Amino acid sequence: MATISFKVSENTKQELIEYFKNKKREKTPPYAIFQADEEDTVVTLYESGKVVFQGISADIDGNLWKQRERHLNPDVVINEKKEKKKKNDDFVDNKILKATAIGSDEVGKGDFFGPLVVTACYVNKKDIPYLEELKVKDSKKLTDSEILKIVPNIIKKVDYECKVLNNETFNKNYSSDMNMNKINAILHNKVLLKLAKRNTDYEYIIVDEFAKKGIYYHYLKDIPNVQRNITFLTKGETKSMAVACASLISRYQFLKEMDKLSKKVNMPLPKGASLKVDEVGAKLASTYGIEILNQIAKKNFKNMEKIKEILKK
Repeated sequence: MATISFKVSENTKQELIEYFKNKKREKTPPYAIFQADEEDTVVTLYESGKVVFQGISADIDGNLWKQRERHLNPDVVINEKKEKKKKNDDFVDNKILKATAIGSDEVGKGDFFGPLVVTACYVNKKDIPYLEELKVKDSKKLTDSEILKIVPNIIKKVDYECKVLNNETFNKNYSSDMNMNKINAILHNKVLLKLAKRNTDYEYIIVDEFAKKGIYYHYLKDIPNVQRNITFLTKGETKSMAVACASLISRYQFLKEMDKLSKKVNMPLPKGASLKVDEVGAKLASTYGIEILNQIAKKNFKNMEKIKEILKK
């Protein structure tokens, strides 16, 4: 669980206060203006201007506000502090790494444009040497072009289940009671159940941890069929070949969908949630109307507000 902190200027401070006014917790730490919840991230703003992001999505939320500070105050140098990760976070258990396992991972959670893609993958231990030759173990180091070449070879060797949640469906279902991580948990559960039914000889079921075990199962409390006995691992793609394969297949499907959406609007769609994303979103809204974003973007992102601000100018 990450912790990120940096100091913001007065104008960014006021935007934080306005944005989180309806998300504040009842109790406030000493010297803090507020403490609030942004999905699975706890945000604390102090009187000094220091803002702290803690939680599974701290990197994503912290970077969004860091980009906003840079946009409003381009001459200000941001001194970010990031809590050191515990050594245990990097520990790789070879028993799990080399096991016959089912692993799941998602792509698109931090991208304004494009769908949310969740994949579960079954890897038999006898196929691990072949997958290692394809550099699956180094999945996070592979470029998009390398992924487009490698994944067709992976899917010939492994069994997998993939769910692509398009933007219109995501926006229709997203609400205060159905946040990003709850949607993510439901999709993980669906692909894991289907794949485990087809492949029963696994030693582990592993999820790349995006929420703590208790929170994950809380998200699924109203779901009749829930996959149990899951091992949750941070940086799971480095600790399980099944998760690494799932990560690559998810990325592959995401890239394919992004290509389709880019062709639909006759413009390359950038990944992530940067200022470039705001500029492209505003250009698309000016060309096709603001409703186009319902078809190609996740409207819960802060980018929507920034795009509307650009359109007003």
